[in-house]
Amino acid sequence: MEKQETNDVQNQMLVELANAKMPFGKYQGWLLVSLPEPYLVWYHRKGFPAGKLGMQLATLYEIKLNGLEYLLRPLTKK
Repeated sequence: MEKQETNDVQNQMLVELANAKMPFGKYQGWLLVSLPEPYLVWYHRKGFPAGKLGMQLATLYEIKLNGLEYLLRPLTKK
């Protein structure tokens, strides 16, 4: 895979993450990027769900842990 293709895939993944919604639970329907940090910490301790959602939550945990969620806000579709 060429560098440009890799960047395109990474950019698409970030756009998807910025617009993904929580499919269940207390925060059902919320954008993942809007989930409270303590909720992500709870999942980090408990274990993230399997599959794409788990990967997205784990990625978001790392983003929020490092104070970088502002980078996702411009990617959120209105």
